[in-house]
Amino acid sequence: MEEINKTAKIQFFFRPFSADPKIQVGIFVAFLVMYLTSLGGNTTIAVLVQINPSLHIPMYFFLANLAVLEIFYTSAIAPLALANLLSMGKTPVSIPGCGAQMFFFVFLGGADCVLLAVMAYDRFVAICYPLRYTRIMSWPLCVELMVGSLVLGFLLSLPLTILIFHLPFCGHNEIHHFYCDMPAVMRLACADTHTHQTALYIISFIVLSVPLSLISTSYIFIMAAILRIRSAEGRHRAFSTCSSHILVVLLQYGCTSFIYLSPRSSYSPEMGRVVSVVYTFITPILNPLIYSMRNRELKDALRRALRKF
Repeated sequence: MEEINKTAKIQFFFRPFSADPKIQVGIFVAFLVMYLTSLGGNTTIAVLVQINPSLHIPMYFFLANLAVLEIFYTSAIAPLALANLLSMGKTPVSIPGCGAQMFFFVFLGGADCVLLAVMAYDRFVAICYPLRYTRIMSWPLCVELMVGSLVLGFLLSLPLTILIFHLPFCGHNEIHHFYCDMPAVMRLACADTHTHQTALYIISFIVLSVPLSLISTSYIFIMAAILRIRSAEGRHRAFSTCSSHILVVLLQYGCTSFIYLSPRSSYSPEMGRVVSVVYTFITPILNPLIYSMRNRELKDALRRALRKF
């Protein structure tokens, strides 16, 4: 009980990127611009899909939900990271606060990964079974797949967060990161974390490999179907609907795999922070840019919306 009380009173601090205040302010400005750009881009996609009846199809339903997930996903990290940058690492976060941030980050990130697999399945049905697409991808099924993504994200996040915050923390309380990421927090525990690290690795491997296997399988069938299309224009149009999704998948899964599937012996806190910037700040910006630049329907909807103003 005494150990639990000591742990409950501990506050964490995030290590600054630099000891130079000017560099910290520069990073703050960069993070703020990226955060606001991400909010603007993803909000635009979500609103465009909502207000345009022509975009009320499963593909854009999932895209709009991905945009909303990205908004909450980034917002779980950015405010505390920005405050920490301005205070030179002096903004404290309590253990419950750190646990809450970790829970929502893993919950939304896990749902994001599952939703990308759902979107690959949607493209698979659209290209391989175009005549049966509307019957297979019914609205009830789309809602169930979206809810299922959230449920799986929740079921992933809750036990991992509980597992990590049952560890005792004492003494050193500086997190070598800009948010409460699982590997960084576990390094501060004053107990053997081998079991926890093994559990994190196994769960991360399953969560990343299963959706990625489904995505890869879907695209094998998609590519085979595209190659059977006789006209070059038809092949180009079919591929353009998938290329945006492939780019987003490579960014999301590549960065996440680097953080959570790297052996502990090769894990570098500094490199971990850099890679984390990519998938917490840069990827949420690129998602709306990639989809809007390579999607004619979205560009047309945006032009129509801008004309009204």
